Amino acid sequence: MRKVSFVFFLTILSSIIFVSCDDDSDNDSPTTSNLQLDIDGLTNLGSDFVYEGWVMVDGTPVTTGTFRVNDAGELSSTSFNVDAATLSNATKFILTIEPANDPDPAPSDQKLIAGDFSGETATISTTTAPAIGDFSMAAGSLFLRTPTDESEGNNDNDQNGVWFGNPGMPPTAGLTLPELPEGWAYEGWVIGDAGPISTGTFTSFDMRDSGNPFSGTENNAGPPVPGEDFFNNAPTGETFPLDVRGRKVVISVEPVPDNSPAPFLLKPLEITLADDAAPAPTQFSFERNLTSFPTGTVTR
Repeated sequence: MRKVSFVFFLTILSSIIFVSCDDDSDNDSPTTSNLQLDIDGLTNLGSDFVYEGWVMVDGTPVTTGTFRVNDAGELSSTSFNVDAATLSNATKFILTIEPANDPDPAPSDQKLIAGDFSGETATISTTTAPAIGDFSMAAGSLFLRTPTDESEGNNDNDQNGVWFGNPGMPPTAGLTLPELPEGWAYEGWVIGDAGPISTGTFTSFDMRDSGNPFSGTENNAGPPVPGEDFFNNAPTGETFPLDVRGRKVVISVEPVPDNSPAPFLLKPLEITLADDAAPAPTQFSFERNLTSFPTGTVTR
């Protein structure tokens, strides 16, 4: 009887030990690895949007976390803990712009920069797909003219309008820029006395842009190229008609939807017109501005 009791006791004890060990195994936390971001050139997105990192594993995006950027370009976080197996198998890093309160677990269309992992590091830029594109050959021209002024005669006021393309009858496209993926658009700007004034957004170079709120009349929308005349509805702090001579003109790349009424950080083309810039048929060439593009590395 005692022998049977002792054997029964050992059996119960072994079961307790086995269950205890099994429970410990279930409670083990997943192994994580560190993802380190070293990115320059990002901008403050305001309170409604954040940046979010993603790694691609077998064609599937996996989030690495979100962060903000202050006015000095400093990231709120540069180090992220990611599942070790996920990070080890990642082939690409992508940085997107996302709503701060985002109900969608998938990446947005606003894929800003990306990079392919080579060993433990990915060099990121706008050039690597699915980022917005390669701007190394960006170029373009503009001319001064006021085609929406329906007054008789020239009126010698061509200094009050700027259009992106080649002058002619009609003007033709004159921008050499990559076709943008979904979620992005180009926007023209003239820097006025109180700040940047939008000339409208566009994705095609041989069509009118999103609108001409400052132009001469509603009956004349202007030529089949992006641009603007500056006669009506002057923004606060500006005096119209606006003389664009001596001012900076910029082409930017903007997220859609846009996070700000000001130009986004990507400004591939810019020019400061001379004080005596001549009207069409004279045309002026933009300067390439790739220093406005974010770059960096991601290390796992």
